[in-house]
Amino acid sequence: MAQFLDTASGRRIAYHRHEGQDPGIVFLGGFKSDMTGTKAVHLEAWARKNGRSFLRFDYSGHGESSGDFEAGCIGDWAEDARDAISALTTGPQLLVGSSMGGWIGLLLARDMADRVAGLVTIAAAPDFTEQGFWAGFSEVERAKIIDEGRLETPSEYSDSPYVITRRLIEEGRSNLVMNRPLPLPFPVRLLQGTNDDDVPVGWALDLLNHAQGDDIRLTLVKDADHRFSSPECLHLIETAIDDVLA
Repeated sequence: MAQFLDTASGRRIAYHRHEGQDPGIVFLGGFKSDMTGTKAVHLEAWARKNGRSFLRFDYSGHGESSGDFEAGCIGDWAEDARDAISALTTGPQLLVGSSMGGWIGLLLARDMADRVAGLVTIAAAPDFTEQGFWAGFSEVERAKIIDEGRLETPSEYSDSPYVITRRLIEEGRSNLVMNRPLPLPFPVRLLQGTNDDDVPVGWALDLLNHAQGDDIRLTLVKDADHRFSSPECLHLIETAIDDVLA
């Protein structure tokens, strides 16, 4: 059963936490995903087996947390992550960020570097509101967002459409990480499938080239898709975590 953290911003964040050895592992989920996903649950079981502390949670407007998804934005969700890490963990943590969670992890690395022991990303999607959504919209779609404040787009992961709001796009621009220096002074492992229809391989290469650090490695997995949840992919995530912890 989930526990809840009431934040200074008035949001109620649902979470599951397991106590164990530090540095602990914090899982950062993706856009419109929740903490019950395959990777989050699998990694919690792996952490328990290995005696490692673990935290997974739902951003506001996601899963069991309070709030309206359409009202949220990148800054809100990064703040949720900062609040959860600050209140529910001690010392530096290893962040595991999936898709949007990769972007959130990079923001945390910038804003609370003393609490980050390392970073593992899975199909990281930094700046996706700009280089993914906005860049891919037609002029008609852009006008709809500006004039009406929202746009519905199909989702292959849910029966309900993604709702892209004007606030999500405009606020995202204040949290871009690929247009400014990105120091990552700790071990970083980037994992990326070559059959990912949501995050192009080129984004992973761009992140590898843009980030600044002495221990940053990218692993490309042939034919792996955006979910990155096959037994082989889950094992690769475990291996990356072990590598960072070592």
